[in-house]
Amino acid sequence: MPQTPPTPPQGRWERRFERLLWSSRFLVLLAVIPSLAAALALFIIGTMDILKLVLATAGYYLVGTGPDIHDTVVPSVVMAVDIYLVAIVLLIFGLGVYRLFVSPIEQAEEHATAHPFNVQSFDQLKDKIARVVILAVIIEFFRAVVDIRFQTPLEAIYLALSVLALAGALYLMNLAQKH
Repeated sequence: MPQTPPTPPQGRWERRFERLLWSSRFLVLLAVIPSLAAALALFIIGTMDILKLVLATAGYYLVGTGPDIHDTVVPSVVMAVDIYLVAIVLLIFGLGVYRLFVSPIEQAEEHATAHPFNVQSFDQLKDKIARVVILAVIIEFFRAVVDIRFQTPLEAIYLALSVLALAGALYLMNLAQKH
């Protein structure tokens, strides 16, 4: 069996350069920290929007003050859910990039591998983010549909076809996840 020749020892400059290259992985922190800060901001915004809605609802029903909330309550809740989903995307992105490029997170390692923050590869991170983004797009579609007033029956058919296409996309997405 042929033996491989021993590798020559590294020079001092080569070791330093490789150390620099390895340390460059910390550059991803320039993406991780702002994405986590943005996620926090969006969680606060979504929560404040919901609290404002709860106060308006309480004022409307308990005190009898304020405008009629029936036209605004559903779009407000849908908007808050959409904001939360974008915050979740940023959270998954920040923690996933940190785990992949810097270091595994010990607390996340203690949970099941199916946990959204436990990503094993860049493709898995993209897949998890894509799923949440698709959900956010569907919710944004729902928010737009809530305010639609149909002028012709054809417009109602277009809406039905759009909903059918979204349902098909969700079905295909779940089918792909099983494989």
